[in-house]
Amino acid sequence: MPAPMDSGLVSWPALRRAAWLLAGAAAVILLLGMGSVDLFLADLMFDFHVHEFPWEHAWLTERFGHGILKTALTLLGAVPLAACAWDGLARRRQAGGGLPAWWRLRVRLLSLCVVLIPLVTSMLKRASRSHCPWELERYGGYQPYYRLLEHMPRWVEAGHCLPGGHASSALWLVGLAVFWLPHDPRKAADVALAALGFGAVVGWMQQMRGAHFLTHTLWSMWIACAALAALLAAHKALRAARTETAAARASA
Repeated sequence: MPAPMDSGLVSWPALRRAAWLLAGAAAVILLLGMGSVDLFLADLMFDFHVHEFPWEHAWLTERFGHGILKTALTLLGAVPLAACAWDGLARRRQAGGGLPAWWRLRVRLLSLCVVLIPLVTSMLKRASRSHCPWELERYGGYQPYYRLLEHMPRWVEAGHCLPGGHASSALWLVGLAVFWLPHDPRKAADVALAALGFGAVVGWMQQMRGAHFLTHTLWSMWIACAALAALLAAHKALRAARTETAAARASA
């Protein structure tokens, strides 16, 4: 753990590489959404003989995945929020109190991930017209299927199912990567990838139930990465602006 406060957790070249990776990932997800991979995987999960998703009400996917696990992740997410609240109160009561500066920055960034990633995902989900698999005629529902970017007539009821909201309950964990920045970027990348993998598993359990398509989960993963990159860029820009302001005042 480095003692001094750094001017940024990642370099601008690293952030530019992240932006290009995000752009490439978005293009890949768009191509997948315009193809048939979503239907192919949903077909594997659906039993056309009994016309149902066998995993829809299974203990693993419904009771544990959608219930117990989501509750546990929500409670876990409250920990950094509580730490931020305690830190703020401690600093008000006593100068220099609360968390050390190194921890304060990273706990705050993690807390922002806890809030922003599910919030942005939920807002985009509310604005989307895409349907969940179990709502489609193909799987016993009443709605027609439209691929991503395919024109959907106004008379079709909005589905509000894209991106996958349930996966976002786990994807805020990508914010844990900040605890290894900037001193061990490789470890930070490993932590972020592990969090994405965990989020993908949580999303996959919803796909097994017929609640989401693959691309719904992939978009949630993309949002998590984009949110973390945006927070790191914002922090670096803010630190740079403060340094410039301090230098200008010193030279005045």
